Amino acid sequence: MSYTKNVGREMVEKAGLDVDLLIQKLKRAAAAEFTTYYYYTLLRMHCTGLEGEAIKEVVEDARLEDRLHFETLVPRIYELGGELYKDLRELHEDAACSAAYLPDNPNDIKAILKVLLEAERCAVRVYTEICEMTHGKDPRTYDISLAILHEEVEHEAWFQELLEGRPSGHFRRRTPGEGPYTQKFRHIE
Repeated sequence: MSYTKNVGREMVEKAGLDVDLLIQKLKRAAAAEFTTYYYYTLLRMHCTGLEGEAIKEVVEDARLEDRLHFETLVPRIYELGGELYKDLRELHEDAACSAAYLPDNPNDIKAILKVLLEAERCAVRVYTEICEMTHGKDPRTYDISLAILHEEVEHEAWFQELLEGRPSGHFRRRTPGEGPYTQKFRHIE
């Protein structure tokens, strides 16, 4: 089946953006969010004991918000003429960030925090790059990526504070996985 040309895509192309490259970056970012959601589930389950229980809620917020990021990116990929991976293995292999595997000692809470921190740092790099690519050329993708970037920067700060004992600028979310910056892009919860 053939489709008519999407004006939203056409305007982005006229602004000088390589839309196929952008779709590729968005797909890889979405793949990273989806795999992170899965691996954060494992990491959260190993946050046990007095020390682990103290961070479990923060890990849960980041985990739920990463799932929301995936769901926020998917419509934009299709709006631009792209589509998702047809095979979950392909998604995993193409993710923009390395898998956030459990550390060798899954009971080592500091090692878990290091995995979480590195995953968030990768996400900050990914969305900064997409924002730089789309700024002034694709306002919709830029707005979505900037909203996700705000949340990823907060996630990085949370895990950095917990791992390094830095002064805290961390405020609790009103509800688990609230996603305060990406909320405006979600039409269903």
